[in-house]
Amino acid sequence: MLAVACAAIKDSKPIMPIRQYELMLVGRVDAEYVGTDNCVAKCHRHDKIADDFKHSVHGEQIKPETGLPLVNCESCHGAGSLAIANLEDDPELNDAQKKKCDTTTFLDIMNLPPQAQSLICLKCHSAASTPSLTHWNASAHAMNDVGCFDCHKLHQGPQQKVSRDEMSALCYGCHPDVKAENQLFSHHPLREKKMACVDCHEPHGSLQEKLLKGMTPKETCTRCHMEKQGPFVYEHGDVMENCANCHTPHGSVVNNLLSAAMPFLCFQCHGGHTLDNTAGAKQLFVNRCTDCHSQVHGSDISFPAGAGNGTLRQ
Repeated sequence: MLAVACAAIKDSKPIMPIRQYELMLVGRVDAEYVGTDNCVAKCHRHDKIADDFKHSVHGEQIKPETGLPLVNCESCHGAGSLAIANLEDDPELNDAQKKKCDTTTFLDIMNLPPQAQSLICLKCHSAASTPSLTHWNASAHAMNDVGCFDCHKLHQGPQQKVSRDEMSALCYGCHPDVKAENQLFSHHPLREKKMACVDCHEPHGSLQEKLLKGMTPKETCTRCHMEKQGPFVYEHGDVMENCANCHTPHGSVVNNLLSAAMPFLCFQCHGGHTLDNTAGAKQLFVNRCTDCHSQVHGSDISFPAGAGNGTLRQ
């Protein structure tokens, strides 16, 4: 039974004709491109949207002298001639009396799958934004049905992307666990608006897990914590490439975002020190390890000769 099921995976599956994919990206092929000004001149319901667009990053690209791909309303919504074909161009009618353009002839963007929605943007951005979109197709967001429109709102003002102050609220919509962690006692200053999610994460894709920036977790963290970067003569064992071995980046109940309180955090790898009590028995010496080993991220000095390597207070 399993062999039959596996064999079915290799069978050819019917795909839509190429023309159907074209319609999914460009809309009605029997319509003509008339330009944004002609569309707005007949349908004033979109004046506010058109004005915001003119003052946006995309609106600046309408100028041919920029050398960038020309972007206007029809770049995303498809050709607009059919939408305004039956509108009356009567200057005596006020805006309330005029009919609205036939939006059913436009590309039905909001009902497309997220991947198809993103393809509309990638028609231009795959060339114009290659460095940040190199890993998009295999990113965690793209693989989980997150599209460009989930984060970028092209009709909500000229900015067309979420501000740093609003970014955490946007990300929390899909990551409520991170929101809960950020409410804990020790946290990165997202709540204080001193940081944003994109300071550590690359939402369009990354070579690292969790969409982290940089080549390693340590490289991500040391962008801000440069004093922990090293190199040091005495490194902290095998934990130097991943700060998350000891820290929980989004929030913790322990100081310094530690994943557990000392000395219990250190005991996960180290046996600790023992002392001889009055009866001659070995007794575990328990205290905060950093009272003596303050340079836990690395040090240039060691224990006294013969006592082994360590990271003592300098």
